[in-house]
Amino acid sequence: MKMSGGPASLNIKITLLIIAIFIAVATLYYTQNLIQKLQEKERQIVELYAKGIEYVANTSSMDVDITFLFDNIIKPIDFPLILTDPDNKVNLESRTDIRNIIYDTTLSRKELEVLFGNMIIEMDNQHNPISVTYEDTLVLTKIHYGDSDLITQLKFYPYLQIIIATLFVILGYIGFSNIKRSEQSNIWVGMAKETAHQFGTPISSLMGWLEMLKIHYKDPDKVLDITEEITNDVEKLNKITYRFSKIGSTPELKKKIVFDEIKKVTEYFYRRLPQTGKSVELNIEGDRDASAELNSELFEWVIENLVKNALDAIGPKDGKINIVVSQSFNTVEIDVSDNGKGIEMKRRKDVFRPGYSTKRRGWGLGLSLSKRIIEGYHRGKIFVKNSIPGEGATFKIILRKG
Repeated sequence: MKMSGGPASLNIKITLLIIAIFIAVATLYYTQNLIQKLQEKERQIVELYAKGIEYVANTSSMDVDITFLFDNIIKPIDFPLILTDPDNKVNLESRTDIRNIIYDTTLSRKELEVLFGNMIIEMDNQHNPISVTYEDTLVLTKIHYGDSDLITQLKFYPYLQIIIATLFVILGYIGFSNIKRSEQSNIWVGMAKETAHQFGTPISSLMGWLEMLKIHYKDPDKVLDITEEITNDVEKLNKITYRFSKIGSTPELKKKIVFDEIKKVTEYFYRRLPQTGKSVELNIEGDRDASAELNSELFEWVIENLVKNALDAIGPKDGKINIVVSQSFNTVEIDVSDNGKGIEMKRRKDVFRPGYSTKRRGWGLGLSLSKRIIEGYHRGKIFVKNSIPGEGATFKIILRKG
């Protein structure tokens, strides 16, 4: 039985990685596009500021009202900005030439010149300075500006997001791997115990028949009957060995009469129901001619698991287990019903999960293996058709018609 995810698991990991890369690239592209638009907006503001200064400089009238310029353009500026002369020299005495820059005012003049000189170089690397000219020829002022805090944060945001997403993926992968290893370990342990459990029933039966032989060894007719039952149990052991050998490989499917295959299982249980100490009526009815592509040994295993589940669900009360075979245009359907304790609505999917069991002695692999056999090997379906807690449950199997 293959316990690892194999190619399917690898494909899932590759798909998740591709999706993660796509999201990262898309986020980076979108953020960079947004940054470019914001930078363009800020440049337009600076250009408008420069044109305002040019207008004032080129107007001969001394009564020019520049209130609009200061109130609507200069004040809203929230990014670092330095005005210099054509030679990039800063007027340290002017408070309006240096905007939105925090610096140590206790520094000496020379230190401030070096500080602002470096800032200007850094700003010019980010954005080309904008010149304010007089009569389109003489450069009066240069406006150097940098990115606002919002743009700076947006520049680092996608990388921060990618780092967080990467850490999340790594932690998720580690957690997923640990859960997978734990689940595989539990399945291996469960398979070992399930094997012992499967062998336990016929072996216990054989031990009982041997005791019967010791008692009735002088009665030829009785010995013959006991020998026949011993043969059945030995065949049962051989079937169990064959079943486990087929898990993990592709079984051979042949056209079989479904009713006859189920009848083999019910006949085995008929002879052993008295040993359970329960009063259970086991019936099979329906279409006796419906055929499907089956692997007999594995299909019988599924029916056994469903009957055993039904017996466990019935408990000490008088019980009924009904198996109904029907067929439609291209499918064969098998309903296995009991009047046991039923299954809660929220647990209907859990019953097929490896390791899930409501029985003290169960290992939670019977229905999980049944689902694998029907859906994985026979390309059919198995599910809980209906269930009422306290009244019983019905499992349905759908097979392709043979």
